[in-house]
Amino acid sequence: MLIKNDRPSWETYFMDIARLVAKRSTCLRRAVGAIIVKDKRILATGYNGAPSGIKHCIEIGCLREELNIPSGERHELCRGIHAEQNAIIQAAFHGVSIKDAELFCTNQPCSICAKIIINAGIKKIYYGAKYADSMASEMFDEAGVEMVDLDADKNGGDL
Repeated sequence: MLIKNDRPSWETYFMDIARLVAKRSTCLRRAVGAIIVKDKRILATGYNGAPSGIKHCIEIGCLREELNIPSGERHELCRGIHAEQNAIIQAAFHGVSIKDAELFCTNQPCSICAKIIINAGIKKIYYGAKYADSMASEMFDEAGVEMVDLDADKNGGDL
């Protein structure tokens, strides 16, 4: 007797975990989660929010909202660290090599994160929602970092 296999693909499994990680976000504008994976093992996770020991936007409000800064502009005017950055920092903090790893992120990385991701040695990025930052895509193309839009595949991310 054959049993129906309802197991998610690895891509769906890891993206679902990234979405769960995003729920820890303390950003008032956008909750983002990221996980770094190598050989089907999670190496580090990250979500967007203020650095450890610093008050979060959910406690004191959003500077970007107060200054009416559009999404994708003036990243330096924010208390938060992006999810991708936090995942890379956590790996470094704990001495975990992420060279040749894959990144699963609920949102397409920005150009600042792109530079960090490239230098960290991450070779493939799976992402959900698009982010209007053509410079990031151009840098990933030039560096040979593969981008996979999981939202483009409405069949659950099976690749």
